[in-house]
Amino acid sequence: MVNIIWVLLTVIGIVFAMFNGTMSEVNEAVFNGAKEAVTLCIGLISILVFWLGMMRIAEDAGLLKKLASLFRPIVKRLFPEVPNDHPAMGYILSNMMANLFGLGNAATPLGIKAMEELKNLNGGKDYASRSMITFLAINTSSITLIPTTVIAIRMNYDSANPTDIVGPTLIATFCSALGAILIDRYFYYRRTRKG
Repeated sequence: MVNIIWVLLTVIGIVFAMFNGTMSEVNEAVFNGAKEAVTLCIGLISILVFWLGMMRIAEDAGLLKKLASLFRPIVKRLFPEVPNDHPAMGYILSNMMANLFGLGNAATPLGIKAMEELKNLNGGKDYASRSMITFLAINTSSITLIPTTVIAIRMNYDSANPTDIVGPTLIATFCSALGAILIDRYFYYRRTRKG
């Protein structure tokens, strides 16, 4: 559906530009946008490679395992149906650690693997389990200590202080994560009381 919307917007824009006589401006905007997108991607790749390397060093040094063990009691309370030794727990913790350091691109495959494992725990059913819903809510609104991607974009556009975003991001993501957990629990308990 989204593809159809984008195609319609593009076609309408080109037709409007043809009738309005602004086709040269549209062509210029398309090529400038493509050039800027490539420049932005290259800038983001360098920052993401740096932080992924730092994550790898932290993982090899055992820091991620220590952080995961620190968060395990909290995560266990959020996901009581998931056994401690189940692979889903490891993927959930790894996904949360990647999101904590603002590495959404690295967190995505971990999140997919966590969902696959949670689906296996759910018996392969076509509807989401309590743990799957909770994980989706937390993954979408996760707490971020270092918003790596945003810092990279700000650096790419010559921000005077690209790390100014760290404090507001921490506050905003903490509030969103807390809100997601509270709403998740509210609807879970409401559904169990009716059932």
